[in-house]
This record gives sequence, structure tokens and C-alpha cells, in this order.
Amino acid sequence: MISFESDYTEGAHPAILRRLVETNLEQTPGYGLDRYSESAKERIRKEFGVPEADVFFLVGGTQTNSTVISSMLRDYEGVIAVETGHIGVHESGAVEYTGHKVLTLPPHEGKMSAEDLRAYLEAFYADGTYEHMVIPGMVYISFPTEFGTIYSKAELTALHEVCRAYSIPLFIDGARLGYGLMSEANDIAPKELPGLCDVFYVGGTKVGALFGEAVVFTHGNAPAHFFTTIKQHGALMAKGRMLGLQFDTLFTDGLYFEIARHADRMASLLKGIFLEKGYEIFIDSPTNQQFFVMSRQRASELHSKVRFEDWCPVDDSRIAVRFVTSWATKEENVLALKEIL
Repeated sequence: MISFESDYTEGAHPAILRRLVETNLEQTPGYGLDRYSESAKERIRKEFGVPEADVFFLVGGTQTNSTVISSMLRDYEGVIAVETGHIGVHESGAVEYTGHKVLTLPPHEGKMSAEDLRAYLEAFYADGTYEHMVIPGMVYISFPTEFGTIYSKAELTALHEVCRAYSIPLFIDGARLGYGLMSEANDIAPKELPGLCDVFYVGGTKVGALFGEAVVFTHGNAPAHFFTTIKQHGALMAKGRMLGLQFDTLFTDGLYFEIARHADRMASLLKGIFLEKGYEIFIDSPTNQQFFVMSRQRASELHSKVRFEDWCPVDDSRIAVRFVTSWATKEENVLALKEIL
């Protein structure tokens, strides 16, 4: 059965597996203090043009989001996200588990608007009783969003300006960062991204690694004792070189961006096939997640031959569905889907 269910159904890029085997019997310090992790950090700093950045490797996306957010908030603060944001919908209350509320704004095809953010903050501080409320302490967005959409440079700049006006950090969830940066619709270069936020992470789990994410505090602004906080959240690996080696490989000779670009090309081919077959687009995504509308009956029939996700109801008889390509998607499988359709 062909699968377009998610971008982490495969294992890891063969180049990573080769290096893991080649270095398997090496003895290195633990907890990311090895030479491979140091090399990976330098490669990431160079790729994103931030020689002063603090870089940390964590085991997964949920651990990364909860660790970063809780470390940057005071006890009485919450994090602002859109209603469809990953931290508020698909992370089992991980942020709330740390004692911080997720404060929500309406999404615009998955994105947060600077106008909505400014209006929210203005109204919050205009309320004479705001000290009885959860104080907005930071802003969380994802790039790409849960709907595969991406922020333009102008949109992200506007968001960051609002954050700076209120002295709150902007955090970008980059679980699928490669797919966003390599999209033909993207106008933000990797070296421009750090200037538009305070912290972001480079997703590995969904972009070629077995597991792992690389957190980048863009201006050497990591919270005090962040390493200790990582361990408290269960996100620190004793065999830290397993993470460092993977990112060292991904950021050698442009591999990370090469495989992300491939996924976007496969998604574009897939979108063209659905349009050719007369399907309606639910959300027009320029990245590796694609959303279409089909009847419930048609979706049920298709599930017998293809793995994909039922996303949400559209009306009584139709639903939105999600098809996802990845770094490992084969063109022959996309063409096979065409024949099935």
C-alpha cells in the first residue's frame, strides 16, 4: 500500500545510517559533548549566519516545544498561538503540563496575523484588571504551519516588530523548516530567518533524521541553565552523539535543503495530479502537506489502497483530506497514486 500519511514514516536518510554504522564503535563523551555535536552546531551557525547562536539538540518536537516555552516564561505567563497551532491541538497539553496556558488567536490559513496580535496585546494591557489574568509572555508560530502554509518575509517581519514592541520573544517551531525554506513560494533565505525571531528549531525528525531537533537561540540568548532544563523535560540523550552526528550529516554539502526541496517537488507533482482529476483544494499549500476535498465515500474507497489522513469535515457529505510527501517520497509512488485516482 502506498503511504502519504506523514513525513516521518520512513527511517533516516541513507547517508545518516552509513555514518552511524561507521562510527558505531567509537567512544565519545555523552550528552552532546562529542566532536560530532560540536561540528553540527558550527555547521548550523554557518548555514543560518549566526556565529553567536546557542544551539542545542533535543530528541523530539513535543519535548522541544514544551522545553523552550517553559524555559522562557515566568510562572504567571502564557504563550500566544493560533487556535490551530500544534502546541494547542496535537501535543496532549504538554505546554499546559508545565504550568503555562496557551492563549489563542484566530488562524488565517494556519497563520497568525500581526494585526490580530497587536490588537490582542493592546486590549490586554488596556484592561485595568489584567494582573488577574495570564500574562502573554511569548509568541509561538510554526513554519510551515499545520496547513502547510508559510509566512512571507513581510508577514514575519510584522509579527516580529509587534513582539519587540511588547518585549516578548517570538519562537518558530521548525519541525518542517526545510520544506518551508525550500518552497518555491518562500522569500526568506536561511540567513534571514534568525533576524526575524528570537529562537527557532531545525526539524530533523520530519526531514531526514531518525529523530531529533536542533534548537537555535539566535543571539546567544538561551535561558540560564537551559541544558539542565532539557534534562528535566526528558529531552536530553545520554548518547548525544546520535543527534549531533545526524545533524552534522544533514548540514554537510547542503543535504538538508536538497532532500527538503525534493519533497516539495513531489508535493507539487501530487497537487497537479489531484487538480487534473478535478479535486478541489482545501488549503493551497506550497509545501509538502497537501489538502483536498472529497466525498466521504470516495475517501473511504481510497483508504483501501492509499494511506492518508482524514483532516476535518467540510459538510455533511465531504471531508478535507491530507496527503504528505517527504524527503523519501518516490516519484513512481506519486504516479501510482495517479493511476489509482
